[in-house]
Amino acid sequence: MSKQTLSFQAEVAQLLHLVTHSLYSNQEIFLRELISNASDACDKLRFEALNNNALYEDAPNLEVRVSFDKDAKTLTIQDNGIGMSAQEAIDHLGTIAKSGTKDFMGKLTGDQKADAQLIGQFGVGFYSGFIVADKITVESRRAGLKADEGVRWVSGGAGDFEVETITRAARGTSVILHLRDDAAEYLNAWKLKQVIGKYSDHISLPILMEKEEWKESEKEGEPGGMVKTGEWETVNKASALWTRPKKDITEEQYQEFYKAISHDHENPLTWAHNRVEGNTEYTQLLYIPAKAPFDLWNRDKKAGVKLYVKRVFIMDDAEALMPSYLRFVKGVIDSSDLPLNVSRELLQESRDVRAIREGSTKRVLSMLEDLAKHDKHEATAGDDGVTDVVDADDKAKEGKYTQFYAEFGAVLKEGLGEDFGNRERLAKLLRFASTTSDSVSVGFADYKARMKEGQEAIYYITADSLAAAKNSPQLEVFKKKGIEVLLMTDRVDEWALNYLHDFEGTPLQSVAKGAVDLGKLQDEAEKKAAEEAAEAFKPVLAKLKEALKDKAEDVRVTTRLVDSPACLVVQEDGMSTQLARMLKQAGQKAPETKPVLEVNAEHPLVKKLDGSVHFHDLAHILFDQALLAEGGLPDDPAAYVKRVNALLA
Repeated sequence: MSKQTLSFQAEVAQLLHLVTHSLYSNQEIFLRELISNASDACDKLRFEALNNNALYEDAPNLEVRVSFDKDAKTLTIQDNGIGMSAQEAIDHLGTIAKSGTKDFMGKLTGDQKADAQLIGQFGVGFYSGFIVADKITVESRRAGLKADEGVRWVSGGAGDFEVETITRAARGTSVILHLRDDAAEYLNAWKLKQVIGKYSDHISLPILMEKEEWKESEKEGEPGGMVKTGEWETVNKASALWTRPKKDITEEQYQEFYKAISHDHENPLTWAHNRVEGNTEYTQLLYIPAKAPFDLWNRDKKAGVKLYVKRVFIMDDAEALMPSYLRFVKGVIDSSDLPLNVSRELLQESRDVRAIREGSTKRVLSMLEDLAKHDKHEATAGDDGVTDVVDADDKAKEGKYTQFYAEFGAVLKEGLGEDFGNRERLAKLLRFASTTSDSVSVGFADYKARMKEGQEAIYYITADSLAAAKNSPQLEVFKKKGIEVLLMTDRVDEWALNYLHDFEGTPLQSVAKGAVDLGKLQDEAEKKAAEEAAEAFKPVLAKLKEALKDKAEDVRVTTRLVDSPACLVVQEDGMSTQLARMLKQAGQKAPETKPVLEVNAEHPLVKKLDGSVHFHDLAHILFDQALLAEGGLPDDPAAYVKRVNALLA
């Protein structure tokens, strides 16, 4: 292939402009990204070579080499991993649609410093090289191809790049950064070793640099300097971080390892590092991120932890090792029991994998329970007047569960329907707003602890928004009596609560389902008055049922309303109107069910029905207003407006 000049995909060009014109808050991060890419390339070779040992060619020892040339002002990161063919270089370096760039560009705020921090999160770490370089040359040959099938890719980070075929004896990839003048500090061995030690010490492959020694100048009066010896030395520990004893790993090393495997620029909320022994032996290093990834709700996105077998990398997204509702968890699992040639299909069927999945799930839930336990730790004074000292570790965990839940609470709720064995543990971790608290901080246990004497159920309502839930007419009698109601506003709530019918023996009751029954919280006088009102209102009810027979399954007098004339509810075992709307919006079929119209017999508008010449119009207005109050829309909005206008005229 002769030399070609090709244009970048539009989003890549925009990204490169961002990178080259931004002040990266942590400039040295580029080296972490490029070394991480080199390590991944070696891991991929190791995996492909399980079925084709010839891919190792004559270099079975995998490594990463970092070198620099002060005269040429270049920094080179070289690996002997899987390498790239010419077409792969064009596909992977000229277009990054597969790595979510369009979503990335949609996240841009205009704040260059903040925007640049997004780069790692979106899997575009290679382009971080342009933070320090005004030109990047990539030379590569894919393992298994002939020497004359190498490729050279060159770009100045503008609108295009050049690609040509070259002869390259060694497999793998060399990324050559032509450094700008303001990045000259990276032409220094001490600086490079410092950055590698900080960010890439955990890489299980050896990272090599050429040794240097001091040499006096041969010219009198001139100072000596460091001279390369031609001998290469390993500058990282070259042992997988998760295989080291916990006591030998610093908090900063754990955090940097997380950033390397997740491409996240923020520290994780918490992590757990354990060696599990027994019938199934494995090591787990699991992290809970501080922020949700941009593609958390992308159904096509593969999620899962990295799987190693006896320290050999097997796959990136081992979905079988972690349930879907914990897809935000990052980390590594290294098994001693799985075969080296394990495939995704075998993972689904393996008994050892099921044991790892169960153990890892319990470990993550334990981490969350610990965060929840210390979320609002307050120092309290004892009877002797002495205030307890809050442990530093407990203090550090304050507020972290609230932070976690704001990012991942909706995903966690999926576990109610997916993980029957851990349903009770998950229920304790859920948080909601309520009629006593707008913040999403009320757990079922908190609610139970302050239930009124005689209250027999945990009451809740689902709605599209907090405002809609708080102002629902279905809450009126509960507010009047000071009964707390949980306000559930996540789209997943309706579905999830189909799998949770009680909490520690106390039933969950939707205030929008069935007839309201406050049991012991309603005195005899109230019950008697309601029965008398219902009896006196029977003739009007009969006319309402006839007028609304095409819209309402039933019409009845209610005690749940105080200020509103009417509301809609569904039968105890029926699908809520909100869930039915959600299914239709998603293009799915929802069963055609009619709601029940409940009316407040004491409301002036309802009293006006009796004997009104506009009975039919008033009946339909009552129904449509009740539908609007709960977030729905009338089937015929124009007819609704016409009826209201006629009555106002």
